[in-house]
Amino acid sequence: MTSSNSSNSSSSVALLARAARAAASSVSNLSAHQKSSVLRKLYDVLGERKDQILTANKLDLDGFKGEASMRKRLDLSMPASKFDSMRDGVLDVDKLDDPTGKVTYASRLAEDLHLYRITVPIGVLLIIFEARPEVVVQISALGLKSGNAVLLKGGSEASHTNAALFACVREAFAVEGVHDGIGLVEGRAAISELLSMDREIDLVIPRGSADLVRYIQGNTRIPVLGHADGLCTTYIDASADLAKTIRVVLDAKTSYPAACNATETLLIHSAASARILPALGAALHAANVRVHSDPASRSYLPSHPTLSRDATDDDWDTEFLDNVVAIKTVGSLQEAIEHIAAHGSRHTDAIITEDREAAEYFMSRVDAAGVYWNASTRFADGFRYGFGAEIGVGDFTRVSTNKTHARGPVGLEGLVIYRYRLYGNGHATTDYGPGKSEYLHEAIPLDLARGWMDAEGTRKRKDNGNH
Repeated sequence: MTSSNSSNSSSSVALLARAARAAASSVSNLSAHQKSSVLRKLYDVLGERKDQILTANKLDLDGFKGEASMRKRLDLSMPASKFDSMRDGVLDVDKLDDPTGKVTYASRLAEDLHLYRITVPIGVLLIIFEARPEVVVQISALGLKSGNAVLLKGGSEASHTNAALFACVREAFAVEGVHDGIGLVEGRAAISELLSMDREIDLVIPRGSADLVRYIQGNTRIPVLGHADGLCTTYIDASADLAKTIRVVLDAKTSYPAACNATETLLIHSAASARILPALGAALHAANVRVHSDPASRSYLPSHPTLSRDATDDDWDTEFLDNVVAIKTVGSLQEAIEHIAAHGSRHTDAIITEDREAAEYFMSRVDAAGVYWNASTRFADGFRYGFGAEIGVGDFTRVSTNKTHARGPVGLEGLVIYRYRLYGNGHATTDYGPGKSEYLHEAIPLDLARGWMDAEGTRKRKDNGNH
């Protein structure tokens, strides 16, 4: 079901959300085989309709008037591998282990009274995103694999592409009769209504500008998974190796500057400035990176007529999302940590050093979803972590800076919660207490728990049949 701009009334949005709520039970009970059949159908349909989808994408690109960084996110044809990577990501999700139905805790509370904690889908997910049309495919695949129904609210700048991709998704979901478990909403006016539907929607995952994310966080009672900014910092310590520094920094800044895991600020220990900055500055200029530097750093950096600028106080709080980096010299490791605490976004921060003690100190004291040693901040990605897919694949990074439920790159495990199952045989709480039966609270080994739980269900059914 789709709610379009032209017909996007309050009632149509409500109907779409209620349909997803009703379908959530069916989606959550799909078998692994059924999920696989949907995903493989989606992979096939995307291949069959590639030309149609790219034609729709060109319509969106031709009408786009926004910033260059957002245009890159909108374009499914550049780089040339982008569409195929999106499509291959569906098979990557299919290959992942099903995250639902896992026993994570088991206990024998009393004789013939067993408690199990199992992973279950969250329910209905609302994804609000801008520019990136591949989200339609990626989130649909992840939602299905984790047993969740999904509502997608895309931006108007990608309306043609979103519609073309959604048609493929809905056709695939229809294979197992769960097509109402996926919905596409268009029109900015729908956002406020969706955010009020806390009985139908269980979790909101925003993808877009910091202003959009903050608006969502401030205007709903529904839990929100995500972050508003990706202001990542790389700190170059006194003992940093020059070759490693150049390699890591160039990747962190230039491999995809518009990503929220790209490094925006470089901090460098004053003891390393003379040794590191001349070559690092030259490498950044060669990569067409504009460098904003403080006076202490500037004295060691090569000058460039168009790529060298004086840093301002605002630069330390700016997510450039472009070939721009701010460089500041600090007097100690502790000063670097304090700068990150004051200006960072708790997304991902890195240290480059040959001093293990300094690295461990940094990683234990920087409060971020990811802390790295001698590695690019661009590794903050579920695909690169080996999660198969994140709340996005490849360069679509969904890193959560939340301190509840899920943090860091969120894969399938971040789209499930848990439920307690208690198997008894006529047990009552009044049977236990002083002078009565006692609780056992004996752990059931997890490697045996699933088999025990399945066997209990079978035994209970047999017992009931004998009465």
